[in-house]
Amino acid sequence: MNHTFRHPDPKADAVEGLDLIDAEADSLPRPRPPELRSRAGRIVLGASLVLIAFNLRFLFSSLSVLLPEVMQATGLSTTGASLLTTLPVLCLGLFAPFAPRLAQRYGAERTLLGALVLLVLGTGLRGFESVPLLFVASFLAGSAIAIGNVLLPGLVKRDFADNTAVMTGLYTMALCASSAVASGLTLPIERHVTGSWSGALAAWALPTLLVLLVWIPQALGSRRQVSHSGFRVVGLWRDRLAWQVTLFMGLQSAIAYCIFGWLAPILRERGFDAATAGAIASLSVMTQVVTCLAVPSIAVRLKDQRIINVVLIAIAVAALLGILFAPTSTVLFWAVLQGIGQGGLIAAAMTLIVLRSPDSHVAAHLSSMAQGVGYVLAAFGPLLVGLIRGWTGSFSESAFLFVALGLGAAVMGFGAGRARHVGARAVRIDGHG
Repeated sequence: MNHTFRHPDPKADAVEGLDLIDAEADSLPRPRPPELRSRAGRIVLGASLVLIAFNLRFLFSSLSVLLPEVMQATGLSTTGASLLTTLPVLCLGLFAPFAPRLAQRYGAERTLLGALVLLVLGTGLRGFESVPLLFVASFLAGSAIAIGNVLLPGLVKRDFADNTAVMTGLYTMALCASSAVASGLTLPIERHVTGSWSGALAAWALPTLLVLLVWIPQALGSRRQVSHSGFRVVGLWRDRLAWQVTLFMGLQSAIAYCIFGWLAPILRERGFDAATAGAIASLSVMTQVVTCLAVPSIAVRLKDQRIINVVLIAIAVAALLGILFAPTSTVLFWAVLQGIGQGGLIAAAMTLIVLRSPDSHVAAHLSSMAQGVGYVLAAFGPLLVGLIRGWTGSFSESAFLFVALGLGAAVMGFGAGRARHVGARAVRIDGHG
């Protein structure tokens, strides 16, 4: 049964709405005090977490910019390109549920270290001009990003409980900036540094390798002990509100990964050269930073989030239609507007997970459900865009898909925006193997 959701203090609302979810929540019967760190140590830790977040989106938008060159050089069909852009998004959903279990067994720091190793390996494998290796690379890197997506917010919450809002803003900004930087710099790297599309794709392993080297002493030096008593959550998968949150997450993510995977090719089909298309795509994604930072603090101060969810969806989809059909002289305006809407949607979806949860244990499971199911659903977005392009010879018919995704997201967002808690509860268990 759902319960009315109220907060007596709007300032408390703002802080709670920005709280992140602890991936180790199931293994914690009560909050553990943070390790004692010097001010310099906290700065290094915070910078490391933000830099890790900054490396979690290179994979998607770097391929998008060079996709026509990859298809021409390898003979990859439109269907094959669709599968290649879809695979890492599918991995985000398939591997997200494993992250909390790995964190409970090995500790979040060491699990994140393993994910960074996989991410470096997967990104580096794209340097071989081989279609099978491109798919293997996407699988490895996508699974690593899935683990990082779940673990990083928990580490931020655990170690920066007194600066959650600031760290949340920096973390979200880093994710958005990652996509924008890869969109804007991949083509110049290919033309002026590596001389090949494969080298330009593999070059993004270098910043991840540097962050890995910084993270090694912090991960191996952690003195935290993994606890094996905890909680299980019952009633979540039968709850209607939980499914509305999950489907809202999935449908808005489907639109987002259509943008990451296909915006640059769409712009090139409309007549823009490769460099200009990459720059416009980069600007669109960078614009997401503005609403990523602003929407959570606005959303938690509202009576409920129904209207803001629907308005953001309307902006994002209308802007996509503008990119597809409006005069090319106005495309820059539509690209910026799309970034505003899409960035707000990402932030709204993450905020809803916290606002609809009665406690941190339910929040951890709702996050796993929303990311696991949601990203599997989201994977069909870029896949269908590519298939539509292959069937019709144009991206124009993708408009029907974007409108359908938008309508579904609006319906789910309206339901998920109601000021209630999901009807699930945490039950204490003695231990697990």
